[in-house]
Amino acid sequence: MNVSIKNKLLDIVYPTNYAFAHCDIPCGIYDPHTAQLDALTVVRMNQLIADLGDDSESQTKLGRYMSVKETHAESCKNELRIIWADYFKPEHLEKYPELHDLFWKAMKNASKTRQQVSLESAEELLESVRKIAEIFWASKGSETKRQAFPSPAGGEIVYPVSN
Repeated sequence: MNVSIKNKLLDIVYPTNYAFAHCDIPCGIYDPHTAQLDALTVVRMNQLIADLGDDSESQTKLGRYMSVKETHAESCKNELRIIWADYFKPEHLEKYPELHDLFWKAMKNASKTRQQVSLESAEELLESVRKIAEIFWASKGSETKRQAFPSPAGGEIVYPVSN
Protein backbone atom coordinates (compact mmCIF):
# COMPACT_ATOMS: atom_id res chain seq x y z
CA MET A 1 0.00 0.00 0.00
CA ASN A 2 1.50 3.36 -0.94
CA VAL A 3 2.12 6.12 1.60
CA SER A 4 -0.61 8.40 0.26
CA ILE A 5 -3.32 5.80 0.79
CA LYS A 6 -2.02 5.00 4.29
CA ASN A 7 -2.12 8.68 5.20
CA LYS A 8 -5.70 9.01 3.92
CA LEU A 9 -6.76 5.98 5.95
CA LEU A 10 -5.10 7.39 9.06
CA ASP A 11 -6.96 10.69 8.54
CA ILE A 12 -10.27 8.80 8.39
CA VAL A 13 -9.57 6.61 11.41
CA TYR A 14 -7.87 9.35 13.46
CA PRO A 15 -9.27 12.71 12.32
CA THR A 16 -7.14 15.71 13.21
CA ASN A 17 -8.47 18.45 15.45
CA TYR A 18 -6.85 21.81 14.81
CA ALA A 19 -6.04 24.34 17.48
CA PHE A 20 -5.40 27.96 16.63
CA ALA A 21 -3.29 30.28 18.74
CA HIS A 22 -1.71 33.69 18.42
CA CYS A 23 1.69 32.06 17.92
CA ASP A 24 3.15 28.63 17.23
CA ILE A 25 3.35 27.87 20.94
CA PRO A 26 1.14 30.23 22.93
CA CYS A 27 3.68 30.68 25.71
CA GLY A 28 3.21 34.41 26.24
CA ILE A 29 6.96 34.91 26.52
CA TYR A 30 8.13 37.85 24.45
CA ASP A 31 11.25 39.95 24.90
CA PRO A 32 12.94 42.42 22.55
CA HIS A 33 16.36 41.70 24.06
CA THR A 34 17.43 39.33 21.26
CA ALA A 35 16.50 41.91 18.62
CA GLN A 36 18.66 44.47 20.44
CA LEU A 37 21.62 42.07 20.55
CA ASP A 38 21.16 41.30 16.86
CA ALA A 39 21.11 45.01 15.99
CA LEU A 40 24.17 45.60 18.16
CA THR A 41 25.96 42.77 16.33
CA VAL A 42 25.12 44.44 13.00
CA VAL A 43 26.68 47.65 14.34
CA ARG A 44 29.80 45.78 15.43
CA MET A 45 30.23 43.98 12.10
CA ASN A 46 30.03 47.33 10.29
CA GLN A 47 32.69 48.71 12.64
CA LEU A 48 34.96 45.73 11.96
CA ILE A 49 34.42 45.97 8.21
CA ALA A 50 35.33 49.67 8.28
CA ASP A 51 38.64 48.81 10.00
CA LEU A 52 39.73 46.20 7.43
CA GLY A 53 42.71 46.69 5.17
CA ASP A 54 43.08 45.39 1.63
CA ASP A 55 45.37 42.43 2.33
CA SER A 56 44.28 38.81 1.85
CA GLU A 57 43.67 38.22 5.56
CA SER A 58 41.32 41.21 5.64
CA GLN A 59 39.47 39.90 2.60
CA THR A 60 38.94 36.58 4.38
CA LYS A 61 37.63 38.42 7.43
CA LEU A 62 35.36 40.52 5.20
CA GLY A 63 33.48 37.43 4.05
CA ARG A 64 32.93 36.26 7.61
CA TYR A 65 31.91 39.71 8.87
CA MET A 66 29.46 40.14 5.98
CA SER A 67 27.91 36.74 6.67
CA VAL A 68 27.49 37.47 10.38
CA LYS A 69 26.10 40.96 9.64
CA GLU A 70 23.51 39.60 7.25
CA THR A 71 22.54 36.70 9.54
CA HIS A 72 21.98 39.02 12.51
CA ALA A 73 20.09 41.59 10.44
CA GLU A 74 17.69 38.85 9.32
CA SER A 75 17.44 37.49 12.87
CA CYS A 76 16.60 40.99 14.09
CA LYS A 77 13.83 41.23 11.49
CA ASN A 78 12.48 37.86 12.60
CA GLU A 79 12.47 38.83 16.27
CA LEU A 80 10.68 42.08 15.41
CA ARG A 81 8.12 40.23 13.27
CA ILE A 82 7.28 37.92 16.16
CA ILE A 83 6.79 40.77 18.62
CA TRP A 84 4.84 42.84 16.08
CA ALA A 85 2.57 40.02 14.90
CA ASP A 86 2.14 38.00 18.09
CA TYR A 87 2.43 40.42 20.99
CA PHE A 88 1.17 43.87 20.03
CA LYS A 89 -2.59 44.25 19.75
CA PRO A 90 -4.91 47.04 18.50
CA GLU A 91 -5.11 48.58 21.96
CA HIS A 92 -1.32 49.01 21.93
CA LEU A 93 -1.57 50.88 18.62
CA GLU A 94 -4.16 53.18 20.13
CA LYS A 95 -1.89 53.95 23.06
CA TYR A 96 1.34 54.08 21.01
CA PRO A 97 0.33 55.34 17.53
CA GLU A 98 3.98 55.57 16.40
CA LEU A 99 4.37 51.77 16.66
CA HIS A 100 3.38 50.93 13.10
CA ASP A 101 5.79 53.44 11.56
CA LEU A 102 8.53 52.47 14.02
CA PHE A 103 8.28 48.78 13.11
CA TRP A 104 8.04 49.55 9.40
CA LYS A 105 11.20 51.69 9.50
CA ALA A 106 13.06 49.14 11.64
CA MET A 107 12.24 46.32 9.22
CA LYS A 108 13.26 48.43 6.22
CA ASN A 109 16.45 49.43 7.99
CA ALA A 110 17.26 45.81 8.85
CA SER A 111 16.93 45.00 5.14
CA LYS A 112 19.15 47.95 4.27
CA THR A 113 21.83 46.77 6.67
CA ARG A 114 21.83 43.40 4.91
CA GLN A 115 22.21 45.02 1.50
CA GLN A 116 24.89 47.56 2.38
CA VAL A 117 27.85 48.19 4.59
CA SER A 118 26.65 51.25 6.46
CA LEU A 119 27.45 52.00 10.08
CA GLU A 120 24.88 54.81 9.97
CA SER A 121 22.08 52.41 8.92
CA ALA A 122 23.17 49.90 11.55
CA GLU A 123 23.04 52.55 14.27
CA GLU A 124 19.61 53.68 13.04
CA LEU A 125 18.43 50.06 13.26
CA LEU A 126 19.74 49.76 16.82
CA GLU A 127 18.00 52.99 17.86
CA SER A 128 14.69 51.85 16.33
CA VAL A 129 14.91 48.53 18.15
CA ARG A 130 15.66 50.32 21.42
CA LYS A 131 12.57 52.52 20.96
CA ILE A 132 10.48 49.43 20.25
CA ALA A 133 11.88 47.83 23.42
CA GLU A 134 10.94 50.88 25.46
CA ILE A 135 7.36 50.79 24.15
CA PHE A 136 7.19 47.02 24.62
CA TRP A 137 8.14 47.26 28.29
CA ALA A 138 5.89 50.29 28.84
CA SER A 139 2.97 48.29 27.44
CA LYS A 140 3.64 45.74 30.19
CA GLY A 141 3.68 48.45 32.84
CA SER A 142 7.44 48.41 33.34
CA GLU A 143 9.71 51.40 33.36
CA THR A 144 12.93 51.07 31.40
CA LYS A 145 16.48 52.24 31.55
CA ARG A 146 19.10 52.49 28.86
CA GLN A 147 22.31 50.98 30.07
CA ALA A 148 25.71 50.99 28.43
CA PHE A 149 26.36 47.55 26.99
CA PRO A 150 29.88 46.29 27.77
CA SER A 151 30.95 45.22 24.31
CA PRO A 152 33.45 46.45 21.74
CA ALA A 153 30.51 47.84 19.73
CA GLY A 154 29.60 50.21 22.53
CA GLY A 155 26.03 51.43 22.58
CA GLU A 156 23.20 50.98 24.99
CA ILE A 157 20.59 48.30 25.59
CA VAL A 158 17.11 48.91 26.99
CA TYR A 159 16.26 46.92 30.11
CA PRO A 160 13.06 46.81 32.17
CA VAL A 161 13.41 48.25 35.65
CA SER A 162 12.37 45.92 38.46
CA ASN A 163 9.79 47.44 40.77
